[in-house]
Amino acid sequence: MQEKSVITRTIEVAGGVYAPGHLGELTRFVDFALVDAVLEETGTRERRLRLLPSRVVVYFVLALALFEHSSYRAAWGKLVASLEELGLVWPSTSSLSRARRRLGSAPLRRLFEALAGPVAHRGQVGAFYRGMRTVAVDGTSLHTPEEESITWRYLKRVGERLEFGYPLLRLLVVVECGTWAVLAAAFGPESEGELAYARRLLTALDRSMLLLADAGFDAFEFLRDVGAAGAQFLVRSSARRCPTIQRRLPDGSYLARLGYGTLPVRVIEAWITITLADGTVRREQWRLLTSLLDHQRYPARELVDLCHERWQAETTYFSIKATMLDGRVLHSRSLDGLDQEVYALLTVYQALIRTAADVAASRPGLDMDRISFTILLETAGDLVAAASAVWPAEHATLIGPIGRAVLRGLLPAWRRPRVKARSRKNPTSKYGPNAGQHPAITQTYTFHAQVTVIEDGLAPRPRR
Repeated sequence: MQEKSVITRTIEVAGGVYAPGHLGELTRFVDFALVDAVLEETGTRERRLRLLPSRVVVYFVLALALFEHSSYRAAWGKLVASLEELGLVWPSTSSLSRARRRLGSAPLRRLFEALAGPVAHRGQVGAFYRGMRTVAVDGTSLHTPEEESITWRYLKRVGERLEFGYPLLRLLVVVECGTWAVLAAAFGPESEGELAYARRLLTALDRSMLLLADAGFDAFEFLRDVGAAGAQFLVRSSARRCPTIQRRLPDGSYLARLGYGTLPVRVIEAWITITLADGTVRREQWRLLTSLLDHQRYPARELVDLCHERWQAETTYFSIKATMLDGRVLHSRSLDGLDQEVYALLTVYQALIRTAADVAASRPGLDMDRISFTILLETAGDLVAAASAVWPAEHATLIGPIGRAVLRGLLPAWRRPRVKARSRKNPTSKYGPNAGQHPAITQTYTFHAQVTVIEDGLAPRPRR
């Protein structure tokens, strides 16, 4: 005899033509009141009620970011998959495209700004160093379509004799180490350097923060402005800088001044030895500049180890570019559409990170390194298609369906440090001189630092 199991459930969404406007459980962060407030603030609410109200279009654009592989109609299908009994409209592709253009990028920008910010609670593993919240700034590039409406602003990379690849959009973010939450973002053409965009992000810093950055951010004016914002900094310096030793300190670091003596810094120089699993040994010279002048409270060796944390910005970019975008070119074929798409990606990403932070807060001592971003993304997408958890339960808790899925699939508690294999895919790449200098396969490694004053100065770093 065959038995059947019958499961019935109640689906709660907004009423009438607003019903398709949701993002599953992520609606708890991008809620109806917030979206309506953003539309009012940006003056983009519809003047007459349409079959595609502005609120619904906002959620549709966010769904496109959540389902990057989907067409317009397929993404719409995800929003209404469980709402067939409501007899909702199925707009044509051209109607959805026009609705996106009507909406513009301003509401998505304000939505991202409302969600952006640190999420780590005090004591969160990996998010603080001696009471300071550690944040990192770095940049990356996204590929844009090769359209005349775009290429006049977003240019291709230029080699010695020709252009190659897709037009590039430069994106810079400030991320919270330990959680990968985005505090602020700026983007635009690659023709503007990273420092120009980084200066736009300084308003996200405050006195509670320690900013980590790579060598491209060691300019005096930038470091001065970081200090003016109230934050401390720990930045890797380039070989071109030759600070004059003013006072040697017992831990091997020394005090110096930048900008004609106006900015006091502490300089930490070290030989870094990286030993790969296959026995390959690579030695590098590091020079770090920091505003943390007290060598007793902030030992040099601790700061060398801490500087590694700046690579968490790369984890953020990997989540967005490889997991969400899956390496794809951005879809939009207009400048305002690109702005809208990038802000939608950042908004959905931040909503996912806030969900992960709630999971971590429910389990004291849980390192967010153990939370799988892939599980976050896939479960959030499933809940959109199911129209589940759109409205918070009567007795809402931090852990919803996404959180429960994450806890069932936690990554190992300790993972050995690994260096990722790199390959030069384009024969005209500017990184050609570095071919063969990176491992052909991903390997584990050990890291050893010897703090010492490098009397002869640093050798120039190869471009990577």
